[in-house]
Amino acid sequence: MAAFFKNVMRNKVMLFMVLPGAIWFFFFSYLPLVGTVAAFKQYRFNREGFWASIYTSKWVGWDNFKFLFNNNDAYVITRNTLLYNLVFIILGLVFSVAMAILLSELINKRLAKLYQTGMFLPYFLSWVIVGYFAFSFLSMDRGMLNQILAGFGIEPIQWYSEAAYWPYILILVSLWKAIGYNSVVYLASILGIDKSLYEAAMIDGASKWQQIRNVTLPLLSPIIIIMTLLAVGRIFYADFGLFYQVPRDSGTLYSVTNVIDTYVYRGLKTTGEIGMSTAAGLYQSVVGFVLVILSNYVVRKIDKDSALF
Repeated sequence: MAAFFKNVMRNKVMLFMVLPGAIWFFFFSYLPLVGTVAAFKQYRFNREGFWASIYTSKWVGWDNFKFLFNNNDAYVITRNTLLYNLVFIILGLVFSVAMAILLSELINKRLAKLYQTGMFLPYFLSWVIVGYFAFSFLSMDRGMLNQILAGFGIEPIQWYSEAAYWPYILILVSLWKAIGYNSVVYLASILGIDKSLYEAAMIDGASKWQQIRNVTLPLLSPIIIIMTLLAVGRIFYADFGLFYQVPRDSGTLYSVTNVIDTYVYRGLKTTGEIGMSTAAGLYQSVVGFVLVILSNYVVRKIDKDSALF
């Protein structure tokens, strides 16, 4: 015990630095874990408060989890959630790394900062605003795309009734909103690469593409692996705003826009069962945790230094 307090005093400055983050994690990440017991109860509100409601609610075991799987929509929402996230991870990685490399190659750094700011701006927009922005393009009557089509003599398209177009629309909107943030992460790593490595490659006669392939990408691989592992951990989570606000909750599009998060939200609005939504959140968290552990285990087997932990 004496050695413990001695180490605390020796590192007190560093501990004080991480204290605000530790407090935040305790109240918003660890303390709410107690509430996961609601996933196994038929939650009913008690006037004495949340904890009294948890205590007095009926224990139903795994019944809340059956809400996700004992219906015809289980396959559709699971398929949509997984496939969309796989596409987002792969395309997001490719485009973010490519954009970061392009920005790092710009000679005019002031212009590069301007482009970087412009790309980063969509990340801060709420999905409500993005939804209205998409509506201004896709509206049947006054949408910009239909006006362009009319100029070429093509009949206007009812975008919010045609499900076939929406996988591409959702992927495009997601990339547009997220690529700026992710590219900044990779750009910061690229700027930290020792310039002498590029100079040595140039002396050896390496072209720009060869410098990117043999210097930039190998040195970016650790951060690429970490970002991918974190994304894999949320593969069962869908961005609620993207799948609810952008399609404007159109029922005719549910076959391609309904994911676990929107399905639970609609079920919660209809039934008011908090236990069911808690069960869905717990299911997503457990699956994400297992995926991160397995993915990290595979990475450690291949390259121990590149693993997340």
